[in-house]
Amino acid sequence: MATTQDFIEFVCEQIHGNYNIRYKKMFGEYMVYVNDKPILLVCDNTVFVKKLNEIENLLKNADVGVPYNGAKEHYILDIENNELVSDVIEILERITPLPKKKIKK
Repeated sequence: MATTQDFIEFVCEQIHGNYNIRYKKMFGEYMVYVNDKPILLVCDNTVFVKKLNEIENLLKNADVGVPYNGAKEHYILDIENNELVSDVIEILERITPLPKKKIKK
């Protein structure tokens, strides 16, 4: 089951703060960008976060899953837990680098 338009919009609405939020459809699912940094992966109406040491303590009790075949295991983020979402987004936005620009040939 692919992520619905309503769900991806709901996910973006749950991100509070002074951020530029956008999403991009990728391979039938979505990447959520915070200040142009890829932060959340949304697949099958589930929000995934890459397993990183910086958020390990926050998500130690979170469920884990694989967003798509061949992917590494990710944390599943409870998008309705506003305090947790805020804390995770704040950390990830700070540590995630901007993607490198692709040079057009």
